[in-house]
Amino acid sequence: MRHDYYVYILVCSDGAYYTGFTNDIERRLTEHEEGLNWECFTYSRRPLVLKYVERFNDVEAAIKREKQLKGWSRAKKEALMQQDMQRLQTLSKSRSAQVNPPESSG
Repeated sequence: MRHDYYVYILVCSDGAYYTGFTNDIERRLTEHEEGLNWECFTYSRRPLVLKYVERFNDVEAAIKREKQLKGWSRAKKEALMQQDMQRLQTLSKSRSAQVNPPESSG
């Protein structure tokens, strides 16, 4: 039996981004919008707009992707949501350059 898993990004009414993971995207979006859990990050930030969804068949791959996206900068998430792969690539390169600056030759 095949299962689907989803990683998603919501834009909150205050401009914040929320990245989540679920096995039922429609149910989860309804839970966010209805504010069923007052402790949830999105509770006081409604209304919400779904801006990005990725579907996975493997739960571990989905969880890994969610963690990856949660570690991304706001600019990288924006490039992903806009499907601007060139900008996303540029941002990824500049980030890695900051983490591992080139060694000086002198």
